Amino acid sequence: MALDKTRRFAILYFAQLNQMNAVPPILPGPKASKKSFWKRKLFIFPAIGLVIIFIGAGWLLRKHDPPVTVQTEKVSRRNITEVVVANGKIQPVLQVTISPEVSGEIIDLPVKEGQRVKKGDLLVKINPDIYLAAVNQAEAGYESSLASAASAKANLEKAESDYVRNQQLYNSNLVDESDFIGFKVARDVAKAQLESATDQVDVSQAAMDSAQDSLNKTTIVSPLDGTISKLNSELGERVLGTVQNEGTEIMVISDLSKMEARVDVGEMDVVGIAPGQKAHLEVDAFKDRKFDGIVTDVGSSSEDSNVPGGLSSSSGSGGGQTQEATKFEVRIRVTDRESFRPGMSVSADIETRYRTNVLTVPLASVTTRSVPQKADPPGNGGTNAVARGTNGAPTFGLGDLGKLSDVVFAVQGDHVNAVPVKIGVCDDNYWEITSGLTNGQEIVSGGYRAISRDLKDGAKIKKGFVVAEAEK
Repeated sequence: MALDKTRRFAILYFAQLNQMNAVPPILPGPKASKKSFWKRKLFIFPAIGLVIIFIGAGWLLRKHDPPVTVQTEKVSRRNITEVVVANGKIQPVLQVTISPEVSGEIIDLPVKEGQRVKKGDLLVKINPDIYLAAVNQAEAGYESSLASAASAKANLEKAESDYVRNQQLYNSNLVDESDFIGFKVARDVAKAQLESATDQVDVSQAAMDSAQDSLNKTTIVSPLDGTISKLNSELGERVLGTVQNEGTEIMVISDLSKMEARVDVGEMDVVGIAPGQKAHLEVDAFKDRKFDGIVTDVGSSSEDSNVPGGLSSSSGSGGGQTQEATKFEVRIRVTDRESFRPGMSVSADIETRYRTNVLTVPLASVTTRSVPQKADPPGNGGTNAVARGTNGAPTFGLGDLGKLSDVVFAVQGDHVNAVPVKIGVCDDNYWEITSGLTNGQEIVSGGYRAISRDLKDGAKIKKGFVVAEAEK
């Protein structure tokens, strides 16, 4: 750093000196030329001396820069599993909400929360009085429609008989045409009345069936074998049916023999999750235990997709709105059997990608530095040529211009070279290195401050223990 400042000072000094010497040309003359020559000598010799002094001072300062204390490790091969961590709740795979289809008062509730029930067991009975009366009324209407149909049938038989007899008389010219037309119309009317009465019988039958169905729905039985995981209503409470409304949620029945974890995964991680991937679960209620699971379903839309514009927002204390992270629900079937309860908190480690026998370095070894601009082709004399270290790998420091890139500091004796690398997947401790390093190569692995701030290409180092307090 001191040497760079010295160079910049020398450059500025020479620029000022050139400006001082850039005077208009003087007409040739022996006395003027000799005087100008010695005048330039008086400026040049002191300037050269000052430059030598500054360069020497900068070199001495750089030579005495203290080495950076680091920890080192060698590049090695390992198996790496990339893991996505997500949090959520334990829920049953099969869970049914019980709501009545008819409204009324609960007159029988023989179950309680936590009770096991079998398919077909009585859960709720609603007061059936009004529905029983509706059935009786529908039955009476049905009987009436049957009688009306029978009467219409008899009238049609009589009208048909009168029509046939008068048709014979009309053919014998014994009755007038007007009388014969009256009998014919009477027969047609009787036919229409019979058809109407028959349709009315069907209507009455449907009304009676509907009333009977409503009466049957006053008794609710269990649709599956399971456990009453939630009971919201009490005996004597009036409930609302779901025929034309949302209805009252009386209870929830869950099959606790098959449980799953429903976790929220961010949009950046959900693209790497697919059904069939393995997962390891930690349930807060079962400390120091891990359970195995399999991903069964990945949400196709975010949980806040019902918000206009697809943004989930919440009001802050100042009345404004802040955008929340987009989450997708992922379901993981728990393969281990345990006495889980719906709603327990769970943390899931989902294994998304695997790498076997790959080059790895510690997570702390990888940092970022500015990459030099694209190098000119060899032989073109360009000024953007990439500097190379003693091992032939391209190196660069904090002062280089360009885009940021991942680098690892490789140890070369008592110095380090900043080596650009390409990284792959990672786990909790190591990065996969796809290019830039070789197996067994010694690299800097600590401390954090040295890697992230102090080290640069060509920096002098010494190996030793890095005190944690010194990194702050």
